[in-house]
Amino acid sequence: MKALQKHLAVLAVGLCTLATTVHAEQLNVMTSGGFTAAFQRLSPKFAQASGDTVQTILGPSMGKAPEAIPNRLARGENADVVIMVGYALDELIKQGVVDPASKVDLADSRIGMVVKQGAAKPQIDTEEAFRKTLLDAGSIAYSDSASGVYIQNKLFNRLGVEQQVGSKARMIERIPVASVVASGQYEIGFQQVAELLPVPGVTLVGKIPESLQSVTRYSAGIPRNAKHLRQAKELLSYLASTTAQPVVQSTGLDSIPK
Repeated sequence: MKALQKHLAVLAVGLCTLATTVHAEQLNVMTSGGFTAAFQRLSPKFAQASGDTVQTILGPSMGKAPEAIPNRLARGENADVVIMVGYALDELIKQGVVDPASKVDLADSRIGMVVKQGAAKPQIDTEEAFRKTLLDAGSIAYSDSASGVYIQNKLFNRLGVEQQVGSKARMIERIPVASVVASGQYEIGFQQVAELLPVPGVTLVGKIPESLQSVTRYSAGIPRNAKHLRQAKELLSYLASTTAQPVVQSTGLDSIPK
């Protein structure tokens, strides 16, 4: 009798494992640069807890590149969740591509500055110190994303240095700004902190003064043609939870005030 009971217990465990395997799903998640580092740390935790697998698909929130999330969706690529700049997500909602009721705000991203590892760290803690750093720099790099557009079109003008820095400042396309600072091609570089931190060979000086910041909010939503709606909702709930915030903050993002 005991042998039979043991056999049935083993069989029950096997059936439970099989059921879990059968019902496990693969979620396709498209995410853009600023939230990528956080998501790559959080998604394995979600997968372990849920039993599902997560495929991460990278692409910018906007632009003409074929990898851009809106362009991926437009040509029929499947996604259960999209994570991107909030106003770019709002545009997809307006177009009817993403369910408006699914939108969840995840984190705020601020602009930071890096220098080559080992180089002196200039002061940028006040507007005047930051302005002086821009004027003293031999070369300046900034991204081709939302933060770089803000720097080029608004920040330089706001500080009254547009003419002085115009000839030495460049928008860096497609590659991380920190990489061209690490290689010595540019003296200082600006991008969202979460995109600067993963790149070796640079030192983060800090965030630019709050009075000059352009804060980018990252949000997530579920496309209307998502194949795994329940799992997508569970993933979004986890990413926005208090449990996830220490990981979010460790990647250079700021939690959204409640």
